[in-house]
Amino acid sequence: MSKTLKDAPVLVVGAGIMGAGIAQVAAQAGHSVQLFDTRDGAAEQAKNKLAQTLQGLTAKGKLSAEAVAQTLSRITTITALEEAAGVGLVVEAIVEKLDAKRGLFQQLEAVVAADCVLATNTSSISVTAIANGLQYPARLVGMHFFNPVPLMKLVEVVSGLQTDAAVAAAIFELSKDWGKVPVHARSTPGFIVNRIARPYYAETLALLQEQAATPAVLDACLRAAGFRMGPCELMDLIGHDTNFSVTQSVFEANFYDKRFVPSLVQRELVDGGLLGRKSGRGFYDYANGVTTPELEKVAPVQLPTTQLLRVHGQGPVADRWAAALKQAEQVFLRVPNSDWVGLGVEGAQLRLTDGRTATELGVEVAVFDLPLNMTSGATLAWAPSLHASASWASGAPQWLAALGFKPQRLADAPGLVVARTIAMLINEAADAVQQGVCTPDGANAAMKLGVNYPAGPFEWLAGWNTNAVVRLLDALDLRYRGERYRVSPWLRQRSHQETSV
Repeated sequence: MSKTLKDAPVLVVGAGIMGAGIAQVAAQAGHSVQLFDTRDGAAEQAKNKLAQTLQGLTAKGKLSAEAVAQTLSRITTITALEEAAGVGLVVEAIVEKLDAKRGLFQQLEAVVAADCVLATNTSSISVTAIANGLQYPARLVGMHFFNPVPLMKLVEVVSGLQTDAAVAAAIFELSKDWGKVPVHARSTPGFIVNRIARPYYAETLALLQEQAATPAVLDACLRAAGFRMGPCELMDLIGHDTNFSVTQSVFEANFYDKRFVPSLVQRELVDGGLLGRKSGRGFYDYANGVTTPELEKVAPVQLPTTQLLRVHGQGPVADRWAAALKQAEQVFLRVPNSDWVGLGVEGAQLRLTDGRTATELGVEVAVFDLPLNMTSGATLAWAPSLHASASWASGAPQWLAALGFKPQRLADAPGLVVARTIAMLINEAADAVQQGVCTPDGANAAMKLGVNYPAGPFEWLAGWNTNAVVRLLDALDLRYRGERYRVSPWLRQRSHQETSV
């Protein structure tokens, strides 16, 4: 079928935060919008609240009074679905339950025309399952917005097994008309964003379970890597009940694949009612405004030094070491063909993590995390070998401080925090591409626009090294002996291709 929705009248079902936001965006794009909710008065309340919000923007000079009046004039509230018989598009934003959504669309089929497009704003339920039992399942498509709808640019356009390609294309184009950036996705558990994002939380939760570091240290390390919020503070903001529920849903929908196993640490918080900001306490205490512990401060060594120094390996990290030593007029040797990256100080080694622990690598060894942020003052995790001397355990972080980092000591956990988190985000995205859920460009756009990541997973991969990512994941897999860190076939194949070139 050929379909355009450019001027179609729109029905939004559900007048909560998401539904009201969708109604606003559609009305601002010029559509006539009908807003419906089964709760008495809810639609009218939502419109009144929207009016207050828009008028507030007028007071701040961000919207003209005329634009606000036009937007509000296009939104009408209705008390019965039958009043929306003439719409060309329905967007559903009701409770996240399969039976409720399926029942609504079956009810709507008796009201709207046969060519009316039905869109669900579900964040995790199978579009194929929602379409089951519809008279015209080909017209049902996922149109997953992100909260707050007026501000967040991403829309996941999700196709179920029976979704007509022309319907998905029409929603894709409509999303662009509404000022959004759409990405196509296949209906699989979590779609793109909620699936690929799981490791961002999961790796930090795993490190907390191992008591490798505190929430404050882990958050600081990942903020330094470019993320706006660390995982612990972000889970506190989302609510641990919500975050845990999504993880459980993805875990169950993937037939209990251990890559998505929920965390005992988070379940304990949920069981105790420590849900984060909304309950006053989660990883952090919000009773009197959040206060986080101060991080460890390490004084840098005084350069130059008479010690024998070697810069091992190639790439930006090795170049950073060389530049710092050269600026200090320090004599050093470069060992570009080394099988590791970092600094050799006499017989001691300060190595960029490759997924193995410092203890596995030797005695006078310390490992440091992947420094995605190479600017001065960035927080960076490190860990010494359990067999390292006291002098090297105290000296290694001083060298990192001399390089301009703020070193934070972790337990000797494989892959530390940033390296293993980024590697797992890349791995999950690679699996999504392998399974036809999205394209690499779609994954990059979705993660940057949907959850504000500083880069997309395939952008990180391009700036790292596929073989290094695979080696790190293999080291994690060997250490933990489970399914969680298995390498995506897509990533493994790419590694083989790069090695053979």
